[in-house]
Amino acid sequence: MTDTTEAPIISRQDIAEAIIAATREVFSTMLGLEIESGETLVEKEATSAQSAGVISLIGLTGPWVGTGSVACSAEFACKMSSRMLMAEYEAINEDVLDAVAEITNMIVGNVKTALEEKLGPLGLSTPTVIFGRNFQTRSARIHEWTVVPFSSGEGKLHIQMCLAPNRDCGATGLRPGFQFPQVLSI
Repeated sequence: MTDTTEAPIISRQDIAEAIIAATREVFSTMLGLEIESGETLVEKEATSAQSAGVISLIGLTGPWVGTGSVACSAEFACKMSSRMLMAEYEAINEDVLDAVAEITNMIVGNVKTALEEKLGPLGLSTPTVIFGRNFQTRSARIHEWTVVPFSSGEGKLHIQMCLAPNRDCGATGLRPGFQFPQVLSI
């Protein structure tokens, strides 16, 4: 007997809504900050070129693969870390980098959990945090990134996610009853 049910669809709007909900939850609960989302963008490359700042990257794997990232200025990374760790940070150090990694883990982990209903089970890598000047990150494969800018009275940041079907997984990597999902544009 063949399964005639239609494959689930994931839209960029679904991804953006998951990013917005996860970011607001983490900022409210863990940092005690209200944060406002800007207009969602779709970019061919991650918008991580910065004159100076912090970017934290975390990989996703499963029937879909990709990367989620949090990018902000060094000043905002220190402010987020100060709120999270209840200590004052004015310069980037190991504590700040660890806090940014954990914030990334919480936000992207919450997005992952929200998207798993449609995409099937996903795994997360350990976050990688980069701090410096005049750097740019780039995905090895060309994919479209869903980019949501955020701002608060404390600063600005960008949450970005790039997801694509896992070419090596096919439908066999999904939980029983799941079919291979499709992505539509916003």
